[in-house]
Amino acid sequence: MEPPGTDWQRVSPKYIAVDIAGYAVFGTIMTVAGFIPFWVSGWAPSALLGIALGVLFLVVIALTPRRVRAIGYALREDDLLFRRGILFQRIVAVPYGRMQLVDITRGPIARAVGLAELKFVTAAASTGVLIPGLPLADAERLRDHLVAVAETRRAGL
Repeated sequence: MEPPGTDWQRVSPKYIAVDIAGYAVFGTIMTVAGFIPFWVSGWAPSALLGIALGVLFLVVIALTPRRVRAIGYALREDDLLFRRGILFQRIVAVPYGRMQLVDITRGPIARAVGLAELKFVTAAASTGVLIPGLPLADAERLRDHLVAVAETRRAGL
């Protein structure tokens, strides 16, 4: 499935901490919510829901570094390749001429460590791609490059 000779660019290793922080907050909230039936009714078997949710989020957090290392992108002559996934791998090729929107977003945790997400959308909703964990300068440079290349490719249509 790997295109031969592709020079993959990785996201920043700082993104691991950002992703873990997000899962830790969400996982804590969901685990506490899972224990509510136990606290309300006192029925001991219902505590298994909270325990199961806690274990599930610990497994997700443990796999986060490997999952983040699997995220990458490659600029080719006619398109941008994006890949992600460990078990279920996905590689998307987006032709430059089809890009309609290139957007940079930054959440509070990502902003604190100097990272951003680059999102670009095409006419087909299924090919919208989000590249997380890019240093802000790289995201801005990539956005400007993609917009410039997309404009030259659309002019030929």
